[in-house]
Amino acid sequence: MTASANIHSEKILILDFGSQVTQLIARRIREIGVYCELMPFDADVKAMQDFNPQGIILSGGPRSTTEEGSPRAPEWVFSAGVPVLGICYGLQTMAMQLGGSVQGSDKREYGYAKVDIAAACPLFDKLTDHEEAHSLDVWMSHGDKVTALPQGFITVGSTDTCPYAAVYDPARRFFGVQFHPEVTHTKQGAEMLRRFALEVCGLHGLWSPEAIIEDAVQQIRAQVGDSKVLLGLSGGVDSSVTALLLHRAIGERLTCVFVDNGLLRLNEGAQVQQMFSGLGLNIVYADASERFLSALAGVSDPEAKRKAIGHTFIDVFADEARKLKGIDYLAQGTIYPDVIESAAAKTGKAQVIKSHHNVGGLPPDLKFKLVEPLRELFKDEVRRIGVKLGLPEKMVQRHPFPGPGLGVRVLGEVKREYLDLLRKADAIFMEELNASGWYDKVSQAFTVFLPVRSVGVMGDGRRYDYVVALRAVKTIDFMTAKWAELPYDLLGRVSNRIINEVNGISRVVYDVSGKPPATIEWE
Repeated sequence: MTASANIHSEKILILDFGSQVTQLIARRIREIGVYCELMPFDADVKAMQDFNPQGIILSGGPRSTTEEGSPRAPEWVFSAGVPVLGICYGLQTMAMQLGGSVQGSDKREYGYAKVDIAAACPLFDKLTDHEEAHSLDVWMSHGDKVTALPQGFITVGSTDTCPYAAVYDPARRFFGVQFHPEVTHTKQGAEMLRRFALEVCGLHGLWSPEAIIEDAVQQIRAQVGDSKVLLGLSGGVDSSVTALLLHRAIGERLTCVFVDNGLLRLNEGAQVQQMFSGLGLNIVYADASERFLSALAGVSDPEAKRKAIGHTFIDVFADEARKLKGIDYLAQGTIYPDVIESAAAKTGKAQVIKSHHNVGGLPPDLKFKLVEPLRELFKDEVRRIGVKLGLPEKMVQRHPFPGPGLGVRVLGEVKREYLDLLRKADAIFMEELNASGWYDKVSQAFTVFLPVRSVGVMGDGRRYDYVVALRAVKTIDFMTAKWAELPYDLLGRVSNRIINEVNGISRVVYDVSGKPPATIEWE
């Protein structure tokens, strides 16, 4: 790839029919090195045409194509002259729309399945998971199945209960799979998607971390010119990468404001300052812990706490912004899933479970224009370019931390005493997870403070001290999650250390709730 190559010149369009793993398709295509975007199946057709994709993928979805009014792909998809890959529901609607048929099955396939490959197809040639046969281990999740193929299609693969598990129309370069290649349980799924993007669609993999950084720097310079930019730096991955991209693009014309809200983890404020001190960033440190604790006094409702934290953050940030002169732009670490969720909320296709806060909604006297250099990127892409920009691997791979911080990990009213106990207990949990190698095996782990007292025996005396809960989950997309089966000896070690080392905690419990029905955070 040359330095001047346009990394957006090659792209794939993914039409979303509502699958919980649709974003995984996009992440897999991006990992291959191809830019892609998600659009709802009923998006404006002109917007799809203007996107001008070299390939189209139809996602899975929860509906049945046999239901009246169930989603359909725009007819333009099948006349655009580009390769199309239908996944699960995407295969079913493609089959129906092109003259085939779909019926409900009396046997639902969910989980592992073995697909026997019986015909040549660019996605599957010479791919096998079993030496004795040309077959693939895949992950299924469907009730309906295709029962008749449209004209021009051939059967490529089948299972015992699904005769058309993989199909292919060589003339039109249309492909369909009943399984999900985007999930890791489909062992050769990444290779299938690579073949579709690079070999079938003829793309070259221009979307790399180095190219993304170069493109972002050029875009920032083109947008802000000689202006000064203000960024709220939280120390999280998104704002940290945003800071380094802006610094590379405009240097000292960037000012970062770090707000210590008193809801940070143990020694986190000092760690953030230390990490960025050697990178040449211009950072303003605002200790506003007392303002936040005052705003939270007497507030116990989770949503009310989030709003109090968000409003106080905006007030503090605005006060700091007014002290600075000549600022024209406000930078935010908005990433692509935020953009997708925001668009879904505007169209009524998503339900707000919890409110989040950022530096939007500033007072009207602060008339900043917005710059969002990460808005095209998924979190894993942000992490990769963070490493390329010089952030420590350990920092980049940290688990997600909620915007309201420990304010939503102290149940009920937030008090300084509770925060201090929680910080110490959580630090022990993290230390033991890292020492045992389990930190990198789970997707998110943290400690929750419960404002209830439990009887305990310390020495020869009975005491009523507080309870904390440990939470660790494994997830692919954070939309669903399983509780992590941490070893008993690890849990025992964490519990013993917390009770012995944190004066004021007498009991430790472990959360074994999945999502759904529970959320990952407790509030």
